[in-house]
Amino acid sequence: MSQTPDTTEYPATQLPSIRQVMMPRDTNALGTIFGGVILSQIDLAAAIEAHKYHPARIVTVSMDKVEFKAPVFVGDLVSFFTEKKRIGTTSITVHVSVWAQRRFGGGRFVHVTEADVTMVAVDDEMKPVPILHPDGTKR
Repeated sequence: MSQTPDTTEYPATQLPSIRQVMMPRDTNALGTIFGGVILSQIDLAAAIEAHKYHPARIVTVSMDKVEFKAPVFVGDLVSFFTEKKRIGTTSITVHVSVWAQRRFGGGRFVHVTEADVTMVAVDDEMKPVPILHPDGTKR
């Protein structure tokens, strides 16, 4: 976990792509939420955002610089905020910022982690294809 203070402000004016109360089934051996659960939700949130810009099949190719800054506990309400960073010919990069609100959404907000996730548009044979406009035409 990071030792530097986090100066990121809670994005109160944004709607999260995903919100989820963490449950006991998601804990690790230390009793906090398993990092893999958070990574899975980051991936899903990025896909939700990417599908706004490409309605067809996409796959994750990278998740950059994930650093867990604070633990997530059972009962935390975790929000995954997304923002499109870049659209290329075949890829979309999405920034995901993760926040935990302590005590079932009644406590303080803590910035847990963030990542830039790169998704690539693929065809049925998993080969890269151009990103489509929402109307189905190529960019």
